[in-house]
Amino acid sequence: MKNMKKVLCIAVVCLGMSTLGCSKRTPVVEVSVGESGVTIEDLVNGDDLDLAWPQWRGGVGGQVRRESGTGSLDPSESIPIQWSAEANVRWQVDVPGRGHGSPIVVGDLVVLGSATTDPAQQFVLAYDRNDGHERWKTVVHSGGLPSDRAVHRKATNANGTLACDGDHLITAHLNNDHIWVTTLAIDGEVLWQTDIGAFVSKFGYAPSPILYKSLVIVAADNGGGGYIVGLDVRTGKVAWRRSRGNVSSYSSPALVTLDGVDQVVITGMDRMTSYEPATGKLIWETECISEATCGTPIATAGHVFASGGYPDKETVCLDAKGKRVWSNRTKLYEPSLVTDGENLYAVSDDGIAYCWDVADGTEHWKKRLGGNFSSSPVVVGGNVYVCDLSGNGYVFRASSEKFELVSKNQLGDDCYASPAIAGDAIFLRVGTGDGQQRAEKLFCLAND
Repeated sequence: MKNMKKVLCIAVVCLGMSTLGCSKRTPVVEVSVGESGVTIEDLVNGDDLDLAWPQWRGGVGGQVRRESGTGSLDPSESIPIQWSAEANVRWQVDVPGRGHGSPIVVGDLVVLGSATTDPAQQFVLAYDRNDGHERWKTVVHSGGLPSDRAVHRKATNANGTLACDGDHLITAHLNNDHIWVTTLAIDGEVLWQTDIGAFVSKFGYAPSPILYKSLVIVAADNGGGGYIVGLDVRTGKVAWRRSRGNVSSYSSPALVTLDGVDQVVITGMDRMTSYEPATGKLIWETECISEATCGTPIATAGHVFASGGYPDKETVCLDAKGKRVWSNRTKLYEPSLVTDGENLYAVSDDGIAYCWDVADGTEHWKKRLGGNFSSSPVVVGGNVYVCDLSGNGYVFRASSEKFELVSKNQLGDDCYASPAIAGDAIFLRVGTGDGQQRAEKLFCLAND
């Protein structure tokens, strides 16, 4: 009788914890580069494609610099600081379905992911950078979408931003309770698709892929058994896989170079963790921030910064070896930080803008903008650009002296995605309407 009661008790506990994956945990099979036999190489872009804004946050932590080879601006060009539905719109196009992934800009294409529920599809769209006409659409999954209760009410089935190395477009989706990484050619042809592991969804899947040499690196933290994986971008074969525990978290990894050492850093599980990008081997881990995080770390030459999360809150600066340099009790859950190298800028979920000194964390200023934010800011031309969930686009000076609002611009009714900057234009995904009437548009904003 005692044994029967024990069995019943365990069953009841597991039933009550089913949403946390009590009965769905899948052991993560770790893989080393030695076991996989995958060779990591430097890849040369065969078509010498202009990688203007090639991945989440542009590949340079949300910062556009004239001297940078990625997302650079010609000195004769300038992007708009004011816009509306009638002003400084080079083109606009309707985007089918719904997604929170930001656009990327590669060559003469603007590429983003989206998803529909009727029919149940996850797909990738490419638009002409010059006039916005649709160049191609590729369905990567039909059916297999998670249930509504497994996706947060604010989320979508296409949350991640694609990455491109010039020859491959890479995306990742939650489908049929697994994470699938799909690679397409520049013309939209599917080259390969790999199931990298099971995924127990609490609120859906959010991370974006990143690139390192001939690898694409994808994270999948979840309560059923989290992991981070490096795959051969040419074949889809798993080069390495590391287990990351049983916690649901939502941050994308970031490739950073700290004191000359390439590292992949990611937050979540009450810590920031650093891995060797070529092998997945642990470099360091430091307890900080919170259990669940959404933001992506950013870095200067010698320091890495991140913020979050739930249930705890902290913004932290660590050095190249993971040692804590400074921290404060400010929390950015969904938006990521951005830096110009001297100052750290942030806009919190509840609409407060901050400026801190990167060296010691001194708060130079803070200012309530109002509204609520999911989008992450970018820095370009001495200004910070960021959008709120009511469709307001804010431009303020990237300066430690004081907060100075340059402009506030209404476009659409909401904005979850972050802006992409390429040449003289801003590419922005916005929502119009609400409820069943909500639709999405992609805008190209320029001083025409």
